[in-house]
Amino acid sequence: MLLLQQMIVLFIYIVIGYAAAKRKIMDEEFSKKISWIVVNVANPALTVSAVVNGDGIIKGRELLLTALTAVVILSGMVALSLLLPLLFRVERKERNVYRLMSAFNNIGFMGFPVIAAVYGQEALLYAAIFSMLFNVLMYTYGIQTAKGQNMGRIEWKKILNVGVMSSVFAIAVYLFGIPTPRFFNTTMSGLSGLTAPLSMMVIGISLASIPIRGLFMDMRMLFYSLTKLLVLPVLFMPVINRLIENEMLCGVCMIMISTPAASMDAMLVQQYGGSKEAELAARGVALTTLLSVVTIPIVSAIVF
Repeated sequence: MLLLQQMIVLFIYIVIGYAAAKRKIMDEEFSKKISWIVVNVANPALTVSAVVNGDGIIKGRELLLTALTAVVILSGMVALSLLLPLLFRVERKERNVYRLMSAFNNIGFMGFPVIAAVYGQEALLYAAIFSMLFNVLMYTYGIQTAKGQNMGRIEWKKILNVGVMSSVFAIAVYLFGIPTPRFFNTTMSGLSGLTAPLSMMVIGISLASIPIRGLFMDMRMLFYSLTKLLVLPVLFMPVINRLIENEMLCGVCMIMISTPAASMDAMLVQQYGGSKEAELAARGVALTTLLSVVTIPIVSAIVF
């Protein structure tokens, strides 16, 4: 019930962004500026705040287990990204888009706010591990896939971004018990509160430029989205629950694999792919985002 209520809250934020964009109060240029704040300020602060303001205790062994779990899950998603386009008989020129959407979920814009609301600040330590590995994968496999190339040169400067560095800082502060001043803790807490509403409004603004009715007319994309958001999490979560005893880590895993396609998927295709592929990626991100408001609570009800 708590997860369903949180998804309704996030949906309301999306609707506000969508309505504001439709009334020309917000536009794509404004959305880009808000995205910068979320990516470089609010979301990193959310991770740090989980450590400096959290009351929970996560032992180093559990963090190591989380890292191993994240590696296995992300590797599995990469493997699925190679299989799913073939399963759905996607045209060769569109396969890279489906591969990106299969490999990379919206763990930042949607995953972090949901995890913080449902499982508390403590759970964000687990999510930070996923975030670091996610960024490494995004700027290696993700970019090469968007380009339609095999793995090549790694862009280390982009991997060492604010999100990764904040995760490293948060884990270092936690493991070594580094004290932080109260004003810093309060600042992180305040900034972290921006993440959920701003990120969801950005998604709403992006939806305003896409015909919503047309999203549900692409049967291949619709069935793919339901498979990604509903079928696969329901199939794999019982395995995760059986292998991992930590209930909070299982909950984080559920959110991570149930979230919609990452907005970065569309951004990468827009930068490295063609115009038709960029439009397809934008529609895929929009459709999976809308469906996830319903599918995430369903997955949670089934697997827990």
